[in-house]
Amino acid sequence: MFDYAQPLHQLIEELKHIPGIGAKTAQRIAFHILGLPQEEAERLAEAVREVKKKIFYCSVCNNITHIDPCAMCADGERSADTLCVVEEPYNISSIEKTDIYHGRYHVLLGTLAPLRGVGPDELRLDKLIRRVEKGEFREVIIATNPTAEGEATAFYLARMLKSYPVKLTRLAMGLPVGSDIDFADQVTIKKALEGRTELKE
Repeated sequence: MFDYAQPLHQLIEELKHIPGIGAKTAQRIAFHILGLPQEEAERLAEAVREVKKKIFYCSVCNNITHIDPCAMCADGERSADTLCVVEEPYNISSIEKTDIYHGRYHVLLGTLAPLRGVGPDELRLDKLIRRVEKGEFREVIIATNPTAEGEATAFYLARMLKSYPVKLTRLAMGLPVGSDIDFADQVTIKKALEGRTELKE
């Protein structure tokens, strides 16, 4: 079997660890990087270094940020009576594109997945509870993905938050079951937000 020079082989192997990047795509990206002028390659490498050095999780909502609290938590124009709970920071972007939600966010940084060792403690749900306990929110929208793990997480959150005086809602099932919010188009997400329903045990 043909082997590339070690530095190129190493780059291909590292690229293959990126979700959605297979062996052929990793090879194409590696050869693209190899063909870049030195200055562009240095800018790419510096961008990777900077994002690892300067990006961290907001102490309030767990969104990715370079300032604390993040820009969304610090934005006084956003509604303080609605909290939207999502799985990952990139889910926020998908919801923001609909331009109909202007409340606050809370990022779980995952879902409950006992088989992978992810339980309530790993999701640091105590931070979410503390935010709800303050009594600022009138509605908590649970916007986890419509997957088995997302549904299990939504059910767990509903049971955990049912004793608090907040309306608990879930995104309507305009989103295809088994998919991620991030892959849905804006119209689908908008309809799901507009048609959200109250969670009942």
